[in-house]
Amino acid sequence: EAQLVESGGGLVQAGGSLRLSCRASGFTFDDYAIGWFRQAPGREREGLSCLSSSDGSTYYEDSVKGRFTISSDDAKNTMYLRMDSLKPEDTAVYYCAAKPNGAATFDRWGQGTQVTVSS
Repeated sequence: EAQLVESGGGLVQAGGSLRLSCRASGFTFDDYAIGWFRQAPGREREGLSCLSSSDGSTYYEDSVKGRFTISSDDAKNTMYLRMDSLKPEDTAVYYCAAKPNGAATFDRWGQGTQVTVSS
């Protein structure tokens, strides 16, 4: 069974850093694009970043550009989201996801991990 399991969330002060991890089982990232999303209370889920395995291209949403970095370690079948200069408005549940390269939608999702940034 294909699964994504996240870890690394927690409580951090504004200006601090966290690194989220997302380990895949039952499939590899070889032919998949990976992404990170978040959902804050009362708000819709938003896409933050994605990384394509086909050409290594990356995308960052404007509010996290320059602060967040997406990466993957194929040997560990794990993706990461490094988050620096965190702000209180970054507080949300963060989700990792994967989709076959070229697919329109992400079809594999992690369970979510809470990130809380205190002011």
